[in-house]
Amino acid sequence: MFFKKINSRMKVLLLIFVSLLLLIIIKVFYVQVFEYKKLYSLSKDLWSRDLPVEANRGLILDRNGVVLADNLTTTSLVLVPNQIKDKKDTTTKLAQILNVSYDEMYKHVNKKTSIERVHPEGRRLSYEIADKISNLKLPGVYLVKESKRYYPYGNLLSHTLGYVGIDNQGLSGLELQYDKYLTGESGAIKYFSDAKGNKLNLSDVYLEPQDGMNLQLTIDINIQKSIERELNNIVDMFEPDMALAIVMNPNTGEIYGMGSRPDYDPNNYQNYNQQVLSRNLPIWATYEPGSTQKIITTSAAVEEKVVDLDNDLFYDSGSVKVDTAKIKCWKAGGHGQQTFMEVLQNSCNPGFVKMGQLLGKDRLFSYLDKFGFGAKTGVDLSGEGKGIIFPLSKVGNVELATTAFGQGISVTPIQQVTAVSAVVNGGKLYQPYILKSISEKETGNIIKKNSKKFIRQTISKETSNTMRRALENVVAKGGGKAAYIDGYRIGGKTGTAQKVENGVYLVNNYIMSFMAVVPSNNPEAVLYLAIDNPKHTAMLSSYTTTPIARRILLDIIDALDIKKQDSQIEKEKEWSDKTIYEVPNVVGMTKKEAKKALENFTVEYAGTGDKVVSQSPETGTRVEEKTVVRLLLK
Repeated sequence: MFFKKINSRMKVLLLIFVSLLLLIIIKVFYVQVFEYKKLYSLSKDLWSRDLPVEANRGLILDRNGVVLADNLTTTSLVLVPNQIKDKKDTTTKLAQILNVSYDEMYKHVNKKTSIERVHPEGRRLSYEIADKISNLKLPGVYLVKESKRYYPYGNLLSHTLGYVGIDNQGLSGLELQYDKYLTGESGAIKYFSDAKGNKLNLSDVYLEPQDGMNLQLTIDINIQKSIERELNNIVDMFEPDMALAIVMNPNTGEIYGMGSRPDYDPNNYQNYNQQVLSRNLPIWATYEPGSTQKIITTSAAVEEKVVDLDNDLFYDSGSVKVDTAKIKCWKAGGHGQQTFMEVLQNSCNPGFVKMGQLLGKDRLFSYLDKFGFGAKTGVDLSGEGKGIIFPLSKVGNVELATTAFGQGISVTPIQQVTAVSAVVNGGKLYQPYILKSISEKETGNIIKKNSKKFIRQTISKETSNTMRRALENVVAKGGGKAAYIDGYRIGGKTGTAQKVENGVYLVNNYIMSFMAVVPSNNPEAVLYLAIDNPKHTAMLSSYTTTPIARRILLDIIDALDIKKQDSQIEKEKEWSDKTIYEVPNVVGMTKKEAKKALENFTVEYAGTGDKVVSQSPETGTRVEEKTVVRLLLK
């Protein structure tokens, strides 16, 4: 009986053992057959080590696709310390090539980590150094691809573009503002090693990086180049404390170009102090606008019908007294009897005091508010200032008078350009912007797109028409004559603002400026140019900013393909002006006849015949006297 019980128990135990064995066999079979790939993949993850492959940042392009911020492919040094067989030898060789101390390099070689970047000495190596390291074929020493930001035009648009750090992260400007779009996703080269770091005999896996998205700007490279050239000329000629320029499309708010001095090269930003790096003057700087502000005062006075520019008269004796303050005209003895159109042309301060008085503080300051002064424009750039406007409760007679001609308040350049754009475009205030679109690099799919944003109506279309004509008169007959371009209708206004320091106006220290519109009858661009404290010149905008603005305007005309027009307010001649003549048609004439017809020009000949078969410039072209006319003879 006893043995029978033992046999029964043995049978049960045997059955349990066999069952368990079968379960184990089934489980092993299942794992090996059905979960092999999954487990193998998990084990590979445990064995794998990643050598980083950096993604390229997205490109930054101008409105026509010209690359303003690009990438260069470079090589960097990465160590896998556990794979380094001879740490002393490896340290000695790398230290020598990289020109670092043995101790410093040994810290990297002996680091208790799976992967060690040699930073900064091993980052973005030159081709020669990378080649030397590669030729050593040292175990545990790897060279990996990295991307380095490159700005092909150097200083061009530097404050707006910004710069990136050594780890390719945006640190300022658009590079910082849109960093999350510009930054891609890094890839890696996966290699496999055991717990001791020894490389396993498994194929490496390449995980491709995903490049960042592209930014397309409203900037026109040709207009931007013109701005940069003339700002450099200003620095060379006048040694100013600062200089800046902005060009805007008045009908949309798109910024075609902007720049300032001092500037920097973002390829080598480490060589500049933070003060230079951080100040994007066209949107950041605040100062008294001076006479360019008279455009706004005149617009308000015309809109409110307190003056008729053509018919209402004002007598300028040379000064006007407001309470205890005596406000002088720049012209000793004054301009005498003049229309308010001439008040604007002559930039006569007493005349603008009168306009301010006719408007009253409530109306004048309401227009400052309408045009956006005292508030940020909302331009899509960081660091924008907002200026300072008198609180209405603190505006007395003197504050009203000085505000009317642009003194006592502070504004930013971007505010002025935006406001004047509204003056000339039919009265519509638009928000300025510089980002046109953001798109995926591979597909070109646009994920974000900016367009014009209407803010408010400032003045009527009729007043805008009057102001365009008035500004053209300033260039043809007033202080803006140096900006006159024959065949192109240019409007504009000079500005001279005395600088303030610690509440006191500085002596012989001014900001000279010029605001221009082209063409004045159908504006396509507004230009603002300012020079802070120019040296070696007369303190008059007509001698400083205005001729320089003219050169930028000529480039704007070419860049935007603005056509010549027959109708134009004739320029009042000055003693220094050359006479303008229209080139006659001399094709078909004899050499003698052509010479007589071109007596006001300098004639050059090509060919050996006696009959003119072609000419340059073409018939009807208006040019200055003594301009060379070339004739082909047969």
